Amino acid sequence: MAQPTLAVVGATGSVGSVMLELLSSRRNHWGEIRLVASARSVGKSLTCRGERLDVLPLTAEVFDGVDVAMFDVPDAVSEHWAPIAVSRGATVVDNSSAFRMRPEVPLVVPEVNKDAVKSRPIGIVASANCTTAAMIIAMAPLHDEYGLRELVLASYQSASGAGQLGVDTLHDQLAKVAGDRMLGSRTGNVRQAVGDDLGPFPAPLALNVVPWAGDPADLGWSSEELKLRNESRKILGLPALKVSATCVRVPVVTGHSIAVHAVFAAEVTADGARQALRNAPGVILVDDPESGEFPMPIDAVGTDPSWVGRIRRAMDDPRALSLFITGDNMRKGAALNTVQIAELLATEIAKRST
Repeated sequence: MAQPTLAVVGATGSVGSVMLELLSSRRNHWGEIRLVASARSVGKSLTCRGERLDVLPLTAEVFDGVDVAMFDVPDAVSEHWAPIAVSRGATVVDNSSAFRMRPEVPLVVPEVNKDAVKSRPIGIVASANCTTAAMIIAMAPLHDEYGLRELVLASYQSASGAGQLGVDTLHDQLAKVAGDRMLGSRTGNVRQAVGDDLGPFPAPLALNVVPWAGDPADLGWSSEELKLRNESRKILGLPALKVSATCVRVPVVTGHSIAVHAVFAAEVTADGARQALRNAPGVILVDDPESGEFPMPIDAVGTDPSWVGRIRRAMDDPRALSLFITGDNMRKGAALNTVQIAELLATEIAKRST
């Protein structure tokens, strides 16, 4: 039986490179793999599953014979090309935010709602935002146990969430501030040292935290903050879930973290929460503060799970928990979640073929 054909659209990007790494290291579900990117990348070749593959241009014809297409491209590119891929016979797994909140498009984190992929009336499945994906894997088992009612969130989002330019900007700024121990002790001296090299950020990121990530939205909220609210509601099937988020950019290369205050319908204990999380898929419990064991991005980077710790019951509400979550935003937050959804589709295709 022939294995399905996969297209990776955006294969030359930073998330695309992680996708190729995952396709090379995970169980193989695929026959042919086509690497697709914009015209400026044509002529390059990349390694996947030990083979050198030429990068193909993004055209309608490139999707002929493709069963599943993974997209990691800007929203506008997905909006234009995903329906074209579907019209050529592919099912699209899209990692942009273009389709996530459309009611006819399932928004999937496989550890939480994998059955949602079965209903895809327009042939598109959306992969969750990177911060949402890391958080929701930990919140879903707690919701199943106690009934989630409210989330108050503060994110600590890494430079790589703003793409390779974000990473390069952070490293460039760190080089500028290295060695001057007076920096950060007087108003304006960090801004002066960094200069105009702000990259995708509204202020210096080195020696600083910036309480803003995303684009402006209504009433002073940012798009990243609304994604946490809207996507959590959709993935968990809780349209009335109360969510308030503040998204903060921090000088970390890779790894998004979230401080969570969660209110439940039932009384909760820290030990009960740990037990619910201990065997949850995609979760690793790192919760021993006395030994200095916390979930931190420098440890989670390059790994697949969401790292969860600092679990404690709220002092003023027996129905509330505080906890801290971190995960690699390039892997589970982007490439891995997309690959996992594609693998669900490959399994479905294989079952249909038998």
